[in-house]
Amino acid sequence: MWSPDASMDQLYRAFELKREQSRTEWAEHAKAHMKKRLADSLAVTMEEQDDLRPVLLDRVELEDHVRERIEIGTFWGFRVPVYVLLPKGDSHKRAAVLALHGHGYGSRQIVGLNADGSELEGEWDLHGNYALELVRRGFVVVVPEILGFGDRRLEEDRKEGQVGNSSCQTLASHFMLYGMSIAGVRVHEAMRVLDYLVTREEVDASRIGCFGFSGGGLLAAYTAILDDRVQASVLCAFTNTFKRSIMGVRHCIDNYLPGALEFAELPELIGLLAPRPLFIASGKGDPIFPVDGVEAAVSYLERAYGLAGANEKLGVHLYDGVHEVNGSQAYPWLVEALKR
Repeated sequence: MWSPDASMDQLYRAFELKREQSRTEWAEHAKAHMKKRLADSLAVTMEEQDDLRPVLLDRVELEDHVRERIEIGTFWGFRVPVYVLLPKGDSHKRAAVLALHGHGYGSRQIVGLNADGSELEGEWDLHGNYALELVRRGFVVVVPEILGFGDRRLEEDRKEGQVGNSSCQTLASHFMLYGMSIAGVRVHEAMRVLDYLVTREEVDASRIGCFGFSGGGLLAAYTAILDDRVQASVLCAFTNTFKRSIMGVRHCIDNYLPGALEFAELPELIGLLAPRPLFIASGKGDPIFPVDGVEAAVSYLERAYGLAGANEKLGVHLYDGVHEVNGSQAYPWLVEALKR
């Protein structure tokens, strides 16, 4: 009798109708308006950015690539450790990929390392070490440690024995008091990583892609929407609707944007990437980004890319699997999308 379920459903529908009415009123400027609202939702308060001041922390020669770890500045005094994977071979400028990890033990989880920094041996986990897969396909790959994970957790969350936990809840709650979201802070840091990436002499700055898994998919999507330097994007185990994913299944607080439903459902936001190349990958058995929500989002994106005259630039792979990376189609697609 007093359960809020029905009222919450009515609230969702009321905002859906509000968005439909608004789009009728500003149809000619819909994309620009939506992008502006997204930028406002992700805004962070900073007087000025810190200088990058890159510092080389480590450099390891491996069989088929070089792995560097660099430290750069972003803003508010934050310093970010970033893995840079460099293919071996000739010295021509290469396409590059910003690889954004999901929930787990951080950037080491996708570059071929264990949580303690030792070389990974044996089977890979659900992340599939996609940064390693990408460098082996000829990309320069840059992998930042996302705020709240790995070495960038709060001290309280880095106690001995705690490996895969995060500081998302605490950081997000604190940023909320400042009128900001943790997603916004992470997106702006990702753009600072792009600022560093384009300074590398090995990189062709006109051929930059983004590959994100799960929470990294969120960052990849929003970073690419706001930063036109990203020419092609792969979103793995993320694309869905708000209604079916983060409103239908318990998720980490870092997935939620202030006021998002006032101006867009998730497929509409992702559709802002059109006509730039976009690849959607998702497991049919993913319990936290359910396949029916993926299909609804893809249906919208197909229409959006059709209207942009860019049907051929949208790729989709729904694979047999759960919440995991399967790059069997995404990797070659990205190679093709960023070829010279």
